[in-house]
Amino acid sequence: MKYKDYYETLGLGRSATQDDIKRAYRKLARKYHPDISKHTDAEDRFKEVGQAYEVLKDPEKRAAYDRLGSQWREGQEFQPPPNWDEGFEFSGAGAEAGAQGGLDEFFEAIFGHATDARARGAPSHAPGQDHHAKIVIDLEDAYRGAQHALSLQMPVVDAHGQVVMQTRTLNVAIPKGVRAGQHLRLKGHPRFRVDERDVSLEVPVAPWEAALGTRITIQAPDGLVEMTVPKNSAGGRRLRLKGKGIPGSPPGDLYVILKIVLPPADSEHAHAAYDAMRKAFDFDPRAHFSR
Repeated sequence: MKYKDYYETLGLGRSATQDDIKRAYRKLARKYHPDISKHTDAEDRFKEVGQAYEVLKDPEKRAAYDRLGSQWREGQEFQPPPNWDEGFEFSGAGAEAGAQGGLDEFFEAIFGHATDARARGAPSHAPGQDHHAKIVIDLEDAYRGAQHALSLQMPVVDAHGQVVMQTRTLNVAIPKGVRAGQHLRLKGHPRFRVDERDVSLEVPVAPWEAALGTRITIQAPDGLVEMTVPKNSAGGRRLRLKGKGIPGSPPGDLYVILKIVLPPADSEHAHAAYDAMRKAFDFDPRAHFSR
């Protein structure tokens, strides 16, 4: 995806006030209006100016855009930083324009999910309107529920016409069994993967445990779980622990994926054990590889 510098399009710096943005837009819109402009690229430029103004005139869209950073240049290959919108509070302002598809593909690709959420809210400044924010929680909190003090940032226009971030702290109850998509995204855990209410965990096992079968104890998000590894299990086998996923109605499942880990042949004794295994088995790991 190519980055679009909306400030450059309007000929402004990032410190421009909201009035500066409005004046720049009116000037350029007159200059490039297809009905009166003599420029050969007037129609394209008029469209670009309108798209830039659609973003920068709205304090929320502008603040969200600014969060991507100022180091990017027009036309540069671009990927938004991870969790760039975490803790960013949307009030619902500007929802109508976003819902009507007035934004360009660059903006929609990054902010589409936020625009859709805002479009479902009430009009700007309506009493009791919904606010939306993405926060990151631990996987354990989704299993057990939790109480958190969350710091959210919401853009406002100050007395000088500048967009500034206003921070407020809310005490929020994270319900047991909350899922990704409920405006709460489950934070990536170094061992667990989450898909709706199902949770996957890769567990290392020794070759003899996989071959002979055994009982092992694993650390699940809600505590220790004892389980059976069936004999003759291959690496990558998925074992389902029904109902041990994220709580709900019905609860999800916990899937244990076996990863066979080989001990190193780092001593004479270990080397002899591997050599004895080689002699004991008539086994070719690549017997079906060429097929």
